[in-house]
Amino acid sequence: MSIPSAPTLISHTAAFVREKFLHEGSGHDWAHIERVWRTTQALARQTPGADTTIAELGALLHDIADWKFHGGDEEAGPRAARTWLLDQGVGEEVIQPVETIIREISFKGLGVPTPMSTLEGALVQDADRLDAIGAIGVARAFAYGGHKGRLLHDPAVPPVQHDSFESYKKNDAPTINHFYEKLLHLRERLNTPAAKRVAEGRQRFMEEFLAQFLREWEGEDAG
Repeated sequence: MSIPSAPTLISHTAAFVREKFLHEGSGHDWAHIERVWRTTQALARQTPGADTTIAELGALLHDIADWKFHGGDEEAGPRAARTWLLDQGVGEEVIQPVETIIREISFKGLGVPTPMSTLEGALVQDADRLDAIGAIGVARAFAYGGHKGRLLHDPAVPPVQHDSFESYKKNDAPTINHFYEKLLHLRERLNTPAAKRVAEGRQRFMEEFLAQFLREWEGEDAG
């Protein structure tokens, strides 16, 4: 088997992932993955020393088999990425760092640190987290909540600071809680200056949305 060039490998991987996730309905669809891919490219251009091939493959494959949809199996994603890359004739010098990105990228609870061990991983994690905040982040939160059959909001169910990944995995709270348990805290956990600049406006939008949501929930804007 001939080993593909980096542009060919990335193109083939994008086509493979697009076909697999085009009609996914939880907010983890091809459109999300493509945005993360493009944002990773943009961040890489502003970050000297990044291996763009590793970063782009990590972005394209970061949700290839998300633990949320595979019974909590944290190794489902790395295994699926390895299988795909081996089938393309790729060596361990590429497979292992891509696996590492997938293994490390996820948010695991407000009380659980999630540092990335590589520069490429930091870029992909930032791109993924930027897509979880702002207007699209709000839309994706409710798409996922609907997919899981969760309530929009329940004032009797307070947000929880999950101090372990196992606790976070079991969370089935209303969607609004997700903002206080994760989304509002992503800005402070970004890795790169470029991502932090983008996050400022998206953070403000989320805060304004939540304020308006709660006013409407209580009927305060109706007088």
